[in-house]
Amino acid sequence: MPVPPAIPIELTVGEVARRSGVPVSALHFYEAEGLIRSRRSAGNQRRFPRGVLRRVAIIKVAQRAGVSLKEIKEALARLPQDRPPAPEDWAKMSAGWRDALDARIRALVAIRDQLSSCIGCGCLSLSVCPLRNPGDQLGLTGSGARLIEAP
Repeated sequence: MPVPPAIPIELTVGEVARRSGVPVSALHFYEAEGLIRSRRSAGNQRRFPRGVLRRVAIIKVAQRAGVSLKEIKEALARLPQDRPPAPEDWAKMSAGWRDALDARIRALVAIRDQLSSCIGCGCLSLSVCPLRNPGDQLGLTGSGARLIEAP
């Protein structure tokens, strides 16, 4: 009976890119930002543990949900580096992001619901527009240019 080929313990950056669907440049960026880790081979080539595929999948799904790379990095930093993230790890991470995502959803729904009144008006007035200046918050702080949301 033929022996099946050995499953590699480590993957090259090209293999990770091919299997994850993420460009090599993005993988380099994730590594530079501390989201994923590799080791260098004797020939100075990156070698990633197979578990990096799950980390990359988490990064992509979280980004798609609107989670910032900073938040993703903080969550991944709490995981052990010696094993791929497990379903329980994902459950904890996603639960931690849920409240912030729910708040963003509520804000977007409110903006969406207010858009119809602004489409008819089109004024985007600095004093009365509920989208540009809700409740005339800007007027309460004095005259001149003001930010609606702090950066």
